[in-house]
Amino acid sequence: MKTYSITDTGIMREMNQDYFFASDEPVGNLPNLYIVADGMGGHKAGDYASRYTTQRVVASVSRSPGEEPVTILKEAISTANKLLVEEAAEDEGKQGMGTTLVVATIIGTKLYVANVGDSRLYVIGSEIRQVTRDHSLVAEMVRMGEVAVSEAREHPDKNIITRAIGAGKDVEADFFEVELKEPEKLLICTDGLTNMVEDAVICDIIKQDKPVEDKAEELVRLANSNGGKDNITVMIIEPFS
Repeated sequence: MKTYSITDTGIMREMNQDYFFASDEPVGNLPNLYIVADGMGGHKAGDYASRYTTQRVVASVSRSPGEEPVTILKEAISTANKLLVEEAAEDEGKQGMGTTLVVATIIGTKLYVANVGDSRLYVIGSEIRQVTRDHSLVAEMVRMGEVAVSEAREHPDKNIITRAIGAGKDVEADFFEVELKEPEKLLICTDGLTNMVEDAVICDIIKQDKPVEDKAEELVRLANSNGGKDNITVMIIEPFS
């Protein structure tokens, strides 16, 4: 298994509010753990939210006595949300902070994924397939047929998300289970990539026969050359390498 992660502030932002964690080695009872978070909030609050949430998820997974991956992830996300809400209530500067979250683990050939918000996980083989479901206003409008997919990328409300860690005392994550097939690869990323680079282009780059580091860095360069309007985080996992 090969994994490479990179995060970049982008061109338009002064601060990077993205955060990631990647371990190909066991974390608690999970054989590996991958997390990407995109924070939001006032000055430094988004940065704090993404980092704190990621660290709390890792800590919860590390301590969990459970064996079932979905249960472990669900409890970790719920705990992280509760703690983040408590942090925000105790510090006026952190009120309104929140973060997206994608958490994944691979057990054998089974991929288990949870997501809240609009950061994404893709499985890429001969084609690119988005596994996670965007929790955003525009994504809901697309699902209801009110906005065309082609219009969604440029919609003025595309940054409004409908679910986030820290948004309320309870959080609902979506869970997915995928059977991986060789030579499929995984991409976990924030919308700083997907708003700047088309899925088809992402797919072509991931499929290239080059080191995983080169592919991740090329995606970041391309996002920046296309405008770099947001922080960019790219995590590529090659489970069959």
